[in-house]
Amino acid sequence: MESFEVAVVGMGAIGSAAAYHLARRGAKVVAFEQYELGHVRGASHDTSRIVRTSYGASSYVRLAQSAYRDWADLEQESGERLLTITGGVILIPTDGPYSASDFTVALTECGVEHELLSPTEVQARWPQFRVPENVETVYTADTGIAHASRTVATLQMRARVHGADIRDRTAVLSLTPDADGVIVHTANGDIRAGKVIVAADAWTNTLLEPLDAAIPLDIMQEQVTYFHPAEPDDYDRSRFPVWIWEDDECYYGFPTFGEPSIKAARDVSENRMTPEQRSFVPSPELTAQLTEFMDGLIPGKGPELRTVTCQYALTKDRRFVLSALPQHPDIIVGLAAGHGFKFTPTLGRVLAELALDGESTDDLREFGAADSMVR
Repeated sequence: MESFEVAVVGMGAIGSAAAYHLARRGAKVVAFEQYELGHVRGASHDTSRIVRTSYGASSYVRLAQSAYRDWADLEQESGERLLTITGGVILIPTDGPYSASDFTVALTECGVEHELLSPTEVQARWPQFRVPENVETVYTADTGIAHASRTVATLQMRARVHGADIRDRTAVLSLTPDADGVIVHTANGDIRAGKVIVAADAWTNTLLEPLDAAIPLDIMQEQVTYFHPAEPDDYDRSRFPVWIWEDDECYYGFPTFGEPSIKAARDVSENRMTPEQRSFVPSPELTAQLTEFMDGLIPGKGPELRTVTCQYALTKDRRFVLSALPQHPDIIVGLAAGHGFKFTPTLGRVLAELALDGESTDDLREFGAADSMVR
């Protein structure tokens, strides 16, 4: 039986980052992907994802600060430009469930520069918005865009350069922990690994349930829509920010990025299904809901150009899981609950540290698997 120090299951953003960091540190690593590399069945494809430090909890702000350092390191090591900084706003209705003070307190605690803007100040700076009077806005200059598919491809390429054995179209069927590590049973035969990192997102519990270690996941098909404004130059990244609307229903969007269109979506659409049931067909109802919202906030958005689907696997309270399983310490789980792409190089690094060192240089106390498991 082939033997490896670490096996990685799942080669989306998190798994690819883990394989990269493991191989870069000289570990003998094998990584498995059940589909072809770069597939569209998960959560890591398409072009753009938001990067930001602007969270309402200091634990995520600090992790985001680590991520910016790790993004810079990845760009330098690979020679690829993966981030585009645009500045960004969080728009928070005062009668909603979120508070601008949560963001400003967390950002201040972590030393992140930011501004609290009134609707009038937002309109003066970005007249493309129509901001209601009951909205407070938090601006951070470090917000921007990560190129999603290019990032994943870069991580996989660099992992291979450093010696990772990446096996796509190879499904992992089950895991058997024993005294010597873990036997990984795949569609192409078994291998042995000292540690296994499960970064399988919506498919995670296929491997954890037989081990009595399931983590409750709320799985749904999400969708993003690209709109074609009549004046695309007005939405260039030099004139228009990344934006997030924080309310009972949350929305987010981007300036133009690589084409004369702007991308927007509702976050957590509650269009639930399993990976096997997923239709890949956008919901006309959700598209109409997004269009109506955009008509109010960004009236110059233009008509729908196209709508693309992806997949969310949400943990309780959307909390990350970055830890070994309590009952199977050689199996490490990485779950990012639909908001993890901005942390990609850091999530890969901390998972690699857990596998090779048994602990991370980042504070992961709030991201334990035990708190998320079925009791």
